[in-house]
Amino acid sequence: MSTPLIQNENFVKIAAPLAVGLLFLLLWEAAVVAMEVPRYILPGPSAIFDSLVTDWRVLLAALMITLKVTFMAFAISVILGVAASLLFVQSKWIELSLFPYAVLMQVTPVVAIAPLIIIWIDDTTWALTVCAVIIAIFPIISNTTLGLRSVDPNLLSMFRMYRSSRWQELIRLRIPGALPYFFGGLRISSGLALIGAVVAEFVAGTGGAKAGLAYMILQSGYNLQIPRMFAALALITLTGIALFALMVWLSDRALRNWHESALKVEH
Repeated sequence: MSTPLIQNENFVKIAAPLAVGLLFLLLWEAAVVAMEVPRYILPGPSAIFDSLVTDWRVLLAALMITLKVTFMAFAISVILGVAASLLFVQSKWIELSLFPYAVLMQVTPVVAIAPLIIIWIDDTTWALTVCAVIIAIFPIISNTTLGLRSVDPNLLSMFRMYRSSRWQELIRLRIPGALPYFFGGLRISSGLALIGAVVAEFVAGTGGAKAGLAYMILQSGYNLQIPRMFAALALITLTGIALFALMVWLSDRALRNWHESALKVEH
């Protein structure tokens, strides 16, 4: 006997947020129409959708620039973050000496240093990427380091009892155990890479550099093209959701057959 849709967990996971979002958009549109709010103050969802359709070429070009910076920053963050974590786990002294500088990067406001980075690096794309990496790298370092150190003491004792090398211990025990932590870091870092790219683009756009959706938001605001500004903002939001969903999918595919966080519970 087939399960009713309302009792299907996968269906509810998708349908419930969509229903809430659709209700919000309907109420937004109704409020804007009823109160006769001008489009240059607050456009309704229909006006934003019209702008997406009308200006799709310009918005798509800006989106590609933002995505390029985001993916470059994310890839660099993953590579450097994992390398730093593997280095930290080799020696507690190395971790104690270098980890505070990773924290320092995380707490430094990128808005304050982005103008300097853009001045120091001639290529705008690489300057934006560096700014985004500064924001996105810390969750990878923090989560992966925690995972590499959070091994079962009994398993670790067994490895050492059989005189396993540090390489065998790392490959067969620490890295598999760290994967759930690593994928948790990916979920956070992917969104932060997008945020870092957008923040850096705002700084670059303020200085006159044409770069990405953030520049499109600035330009639309200056020209009072508010529907286009909201359309660019909507694209940023949808991109963030898509990145998070992609990381969840990757995590599920990697962990589904062996880790309890991804196993399906039968009722």
